[in-house]
Amino acid sequence: MADSALTRQLSAFRRGAVDLEKEAELVQRIEASLRTKRPLRVKFGMDPSSPDLHVGHAIPLRKLRDLQELGHQIVLIVGDATAMVGDPSGRNKLRPQLSREEVETNLVTYTEQAGRVLDMDRTEVRRNSEWFDAMGFQDVLRLTGRMTVAQMIERDTFQRRVAAAEPIGIHEFLYPLMQGWDSVVIRCDVELGGTDQLFNLLVGRELQKQEGQPPQVCVTTPLVNGLDGRKMSKSYGNTIGLTDAPQDVYFGVMRLDDGALATWFTLLTRLPEEEIAALLAGHPREAKARLAAELTSFLHGPAAAAEAQRAFDRQVRDKELPDDIPEVPWAGEWGAAVPLANLLKKAGLCATTSEARRLVEQGGVRLDGTLAHDATAPVARRDAPLLVQVGKKRIARLTPGA
Repeated sequence: MADSALTRQLSAFRRGAVDLEKEAELVQRIEASLRTKRPLRVKFGMDPSSPDLHVGHAIPLRKLRDLQELGHQIVLIVGDATAMVGDPSGRNKLRPQLSREEVETNLVTYTEQAGRVLDMDRTEVRRNSEWFDAMGFQDVLRLTGRMTVAQMIERDTFQRRVAAAEPIGIHEFLYPLMQGWDSVVIRCDVELGGTDQLFNLLVGRELQKQEGQPPQVCVTTPLVNGLDGRKMSKSYGNTIGLTDAPQDVYFGVMRLDDGALATWFTLLTRLPEEEIAALLAGHPREAKARLAAELTSFLHGPAAAAEAQRAFDRQVRDKELPDDIPEVPWAGEWGAAVPLANLLKKAGLCATTSEARRLVEQGGVRLDGTLAHDATAPVARRDAPLLVQVGKKRIARLTPGA
């Protein structure tokens, strides 16, 4: 039973993780937690640098919810003090500092939106202004004395800016120290963050060692791009917000680039790996529709997801379709999969396979609204109807046959 519990917990920590520093220590802490019934203190920090959260933020939040369900104590650090410094991670230029008023405005929605993923009744929420506002100048000097400039410059972000002769503010050196000190104050066991946060997380380990605490285990998750393949940003209009309406979530996912499906499935759903592999091996539109349904259901519930899917089918997939679409049963003798050109002939949509190949090459064939490019590609028989369009006038739904 203990081995089974350890495996289940390790699986939750590992899913979608890029860095796990150090896994051997994590195993020891989980074993101790199972033995003593003391939950691990798992930290995640969010700076209220903007008023809204998007699905990129949901990646670590989902992992935190998984760990919460396993009995661990989630500590959500609201970085109202660090937000005024500005995280230099991934920044090639000096980041403007926020005022306390701007931070307070953004804070209004932060915990509410995090509550769409986390059970806030079981989440310990701490503002790091609680300890930083209490520091005097001498305390700040002592904190800055814990790292050298040479150690800071090892950070790849700073190295790039030095090479490009971009300015680096002295205050930016404070940020990793402040994030690391948060871990000391709350006696963190495990800290989660994006891959751009690894340096900051490792600073937390070092500061805990200096304070005589067991150093935290650091777990990072990938940063996902937006719907158009660029960095996820509201300024690009390529985000899905945690508070977006169900239809906006569903329609947004259906815009996602096919190449991003595997990453989004792993990080933003909890489908088993085998099921994800099967979906990715099938038609991209079906995989995308399943991803859209999973994410919409997670944020708004199954009923809202089902209605969003129906709305998408009405407004997009079935746009300008006739009311009476003939149904063609998938005959048993066709087999489990048929090359597309042969399928079009068997379904009576093309007179010959040569005609079918020509129409595919001309961009005149769609499967479930998605343009087909390969006339030789096998089309698998499936349980759900398949909408096949050849040109503007020939159309049929292939239904599961006997």
